[in-house]
Amino acid sequence: MSTFADSSALVKLYADEAGDEDIRALVTVAVAELARVEVPAALWRKQRMGELSVGDARLLTADFEADYFGTGTEPPRFVAVAATGSLLDEAAALCASHGLRADDAVQLSTALAVRRTDESCAAFAAFDRPLRAAAAAEGFDLVPPDLGSPWAIRGPAG
Repeated sequence: MSTFADSSALVKLYADEAGDEDIRALVTVAVAELARVEVPAALWRKQRMGELSVGDARLLTADFEADYFGTGTEPPRFVAVAATGSLLDEAAALCASHGLRADDAVQLSTALAVRRTDESCAAFAAFDRPLRAAAAAEGFDLVPPDLGSPWAIRGPAG
């Protein structure tokens, strides 16, 4: 089974955060092309907030880019899905049907496109409560299954 991971989940591959063990255990991961910008933005935001040193932010961003693009010796870790016109049209509709922010709607529409292509993509990894609720409503199993805390968790912000 493959898993779609939004950027709030991908950040946990690089930065030590609650829930990182669930994400680090994933094997086959599909991502939206949008993650190419959102993940580094979140890592550099952590640096600006004093959670990471400049050197750590630079290293973690390089690690993400190696996973995203691959290296001379390793293929990409992720299957990155480009934003197409039809994917963005579906995202616009998801904003209305689920009350999602634009970036979250793009993440969910990408996951739905992946599932239409690969029926084994049944899981959706995210830590943003509204996005998780929308993914569950669309029939995805959630990773992690439960966030535990009662307050909303938002995705990465740049």
